[in-house]
Amino acid sequence: MRAGRGLFEVTQEKLRTRHLALRTERVYLQWIRRYVAFHQRRHPREMGAPEVEAFLSDLAIHGKVSASTQNQALQAILFLYKQVLDIELPWLEGVTRANRPKRLPVVLTVTEVHAVLAELDGVPLLVASLLYTGGLRLMEAMQLRVKDIVMERGVIIVRGGKVAKDRVTVLPGTIVEPLKSHLASLHRQFLRHRKSGAPGVTIP
Repeated sequence: MRAGRGLFEVTQEKLRTRHLALRTERVYLQWIRRYVAFHQRRHPREMGAPEVEAFLSDLAIHGKVSASTQNQALQAILFLYKQVLDIELPWLEGVTRANRPKRLPVVLTVTEVHAVLAELDGVPLLVASLLYTGGLRLMEAMQLRVKDIVMERGVIIVRGGKVAKDRVTVLPGTIVEPLKSHLASLHRQFLRHRKSGAPGVTIP
């Protein structure tokens, strides 16, 4: 039996019910498609631990992927079997693990951070300031919504962050006024669009 389109549609539905980030959903589907293609489109129900081990080992040996990438592929396949197919895979002992590089974290000094911020302005400066002083990840800052900025309390509510969890972080006082100015500009743009009858967009 070959894996058909229905398998991926069901998997996508299961992913949606877990409220994972859209980026995670796309990555999981990509890895599942690669796993199926690697085994000549055999249906995952006809395969098990040996096939999973072969795929993951090939990623390390021939694909030269990093340990984090290999683990990402593993998590996607485990989701497929456990959540979609209701199959518990045994412990995968035969996987050739990708090498995990040893790196020291690179941390900028306060002076270096200020030098970087001094080269920015406008929206890029706002985003970079949120990353540095608010502790937001890049996608969290890019997807931030107005309703989650509570200026009166000086906090930002991060929705669906890592592992789909919400958290509260600080709103840096240094960017409150620039942020207010930016939001006011966006509101004026919104009113112009509504007045001209421009179509809106749907948001989650």
